[in-house]
Amino acid sequence: MLGAMLAAVLAVSALAGCTGSVPPQAEGAGKGVVGGAQPETTTATPAEVQLKTDTPRESPGVVAAGGPGAPYNYGPTLMADGPTSRMWWCSQYPGSPPPGDDILYAESASLDGPFTGPGGSVPPAVLSGNPGQFDGAHACDPSVIRVDGTYYQYYTGAAGDHALGNSIGLATSTDGITWQRANGGRPIVDPAHDTHRENLYGAGQPAAVYLDGWFYLMFTDTTGLAAGWNGAGQFVLRSKDPAFGSGVEALGEAGFAAVAGTNAPRTKSLVDAFSADLMWIDALNAWAIAHETADGTTITFWDRDFLRAPFQPLLIPGVWREGPGLVRRPDGHAPVSAKDPCGRVPLDVVRATVTGEAGAPTDLRRFGLDIVGVNACADPQRALTVLDGFAMPSPVRTMDLVVSGQVVRIDRRSVAQELAGHVLDTRLDVLNQFPVAARLESGTRALRAAGLGVGFLLDDGRLYPVRRAEAVIANGSSTEDVTPAQWRGYPAGPALG
Repeated sequence: MLGAMLAAVLAVSALAGCTGSVPPQAEGAGKGVVGGAQPETTTATPAEVQLKTDTPRESPGVVAAGGPGAPYNYGPTLMADGPTSRMWWCSQYPGSPPPGDDILYAESASLDGPFTGPGGSVPPAVLSGNPGQFDGAHACDPSVIRVDGTYYQYYTGAAGDHALGNSIGLATSTDGITWQRANGGRPIVDPAHDTHRENLYGAGQPAAVYLDGWFYLMFTDTTGLAAGWNGAGQFVLRSKDPAFGSGVEALGEAGFAAVAGTNAPRTKSLVDAFSADLMWIDALNAWAIAHETADGTTITFWDRDFLRAPFQPLLIPGVWREGPGLVRRPDGHAPVSAKDPCGRVPLDVVRATVTGEAGAPTDLRRFGLDIVGVNACADPQRALTVLDGFAMPSPVRTMDLVVSGQVVRIDRRSVAQELAGHVLDTRLDVLNQFPVAARLESGTRALRAAGLGVGFLLDDGRLYPVRRAEAVIANGSSTEDVTPAQWRGYPAGPALG
């Protein structure tokens, strides 16, 4: 929400970029309905199912903030990473050059905070402007996912205070804290320039998800053909290249189609909104888009191909001043309920709730509810997806772990606890429909290769990388050192843990 003029139609003076105190935003200050528009009133078709919800919740106070001198806090992206919740968001540190927006990082054991930097420190700035480049002054609006051990941060960048100066960049990391700009430091998405409106923001506010080998990127482009009168709208690109340098497809009225590049005409907008977030919900087999409306965060649903709405929208009510960040798993999918994975989907967002002294959004708070009565495990194949990472008792007094669409049987419960995200005390009947793909017996051979880690060689002949070395100890396995070439010579199984 930086490096752009605010819409004159919002009765805001033409500002672009941050001058050291107040960050410009695509939609203005954000009070009530985004962009000044009224909430859309639509009649649900018979196919749009009304979902049931319960357990409304909100944090008792602010969950995260920058350190001394940070005048605002907004635009969060959140990752539910095992027992830790991780958050990146837009702020500004006077001591972090160059002057302009910075992206901060913090983590917490609870969504209600407090979120702090590693080890309880002040949240550090992990990405700032890159002088001389497209993002020379500002880096803001992060969206972070992790795929195969690599973190991908999509963000809005701007070189300074000029019209249509916002574009989308990409940075990568191995830990989510130390980042390297990708694509040679150049933007991966520029404004399409289909048409120019009074809102001169450009392209930004990305939201990324990884699904079935595709990187999906939803974003704002006030120059997009299908954007609203005030520039509001959400467009989608996808590619199997995280930098969107090849094989790009754009969403149009007939679905996805190959395009020459990321600045292809924006012909279909999914929702009339700025600063939205995107998530795939495996239990519903549907997309969810979080965006602000008059009374809080509205969740709008789309089918896999973005062609129809399978469910009526939901509302997470409460005060807001800027767009929401959905709490998501590392790949951008919805978290799964630890107690009721087949029947319940937790929906939580963090959003700025007040306009601070700097005239910009701040005071990040958490709001949420649960979707209930889902019955996700009625479909066996969907059940394997929903239950990924869950372990439960087997019929033969061992443990069964669901991983990457298959069942691995584990002799020791202590090992299953190291390798599973969640452990159920009662077996779910749906798992009886699937064969055991491999067995992890006590003392199973473990291999270690420099730079590649440790893995179990299971009875199906595949080498399963292990993310937690404690599992090897708990299994009573001895570790054998092998060369990287020997490691790669084994057929690869999915990573455990």
